Amino acid sequence: MADQPHHLSPSSASAFDGCPRRWKFKYVDRRAEPSGQAAVVGTFAHTVLEHLCGLPAVHRTLDQAKALARQLWPDIEADDQYRELDLDADEARAFRWKAWLAIAGLWDLEDPAAVEVVSTEQKVTADLGDVPFLGIIDRVDRINGKLVVSDYKSGTLPGVRFRDDKIQQVMLYAAALDAMGDEQPEQARLLYLGQRILDVTVTDRRLDEATAQLNETWGHITTACTSDTFDAKPGVLCGWCPFAAECAEGRAELTRRHAMGKLHAHAPAAALVA
Repeated sequence: MADQPHHLSPSSASAFDGCPRRWKFKYVDRRAEPSGQAAVVGTFAHTVLEHLCGLPAVHRTLDQAKALARQLWPDIEADDQYRELDLDADEARAFRWKAWLAIAGLWDLEDPAAVEVVSTEQKVTADLGDVPFLGIIDRVDRINGKLVVSDYKSGTLPGVRFRDDKIQQVMLYAAALDAMGDEQPEQARLLYLGQRILDVTVTDRRLDEATAQLNETWGHITTACTSDTFDAKPGVLCGWCPFAAECAEGRAELTRRHAMGKLHAHAPAAALVA
């Protein structure tokens, strides 16, 4: 029997749905996953915007964001996840530029000085059905009198058929706020920095659907932990799985894709079949 985590977050639930085997390596075995440059860029951008939007509205300017980025950069530079990227001088400059484009991309979407920010990085814990849920909301706003959950995304805006996972995340945040006895949000926003805002109306039906899906995933996790059986879900993402070398199904998928000429050459795990 494997130890089941005490809480379930949106990222953990999504990871299990993606591949239980990889989830087991990360959340049960506590094996570290390399973050990758895109993830660390996102962390830096989120940190700067958290500090910025915690300031009085009059100080939420682009110049202030630049000052915060300079102030917070040494902390990121000293962080293990950044250091593991092992960037040379040119790569480090490119990293800083990508991070700044993500930060400045907020102004392409809104004027943060015009937003009534209720809280930043708000921790939410609640029982959603049978699931002990844990999450951290980037921002809770009040816009036109309505309570709104706002979540930053520094990655590329996904196509329409790949957005459900992201919408599920903000619906769970809204459900948790409601379950904690706070006011139920009326709107949720996914802020794809430098690209566009996806607005989603919070309805009882959407909250119920998100909670039901979370409970279904929790049930699968309980079964997997009880039986200590975590099936692999081979697919294109095996090329980016840091545990592919230890997964027979993952290695077989890499070999199959390599033979078909469908294995991305830049996928880190491609070296296993090169």
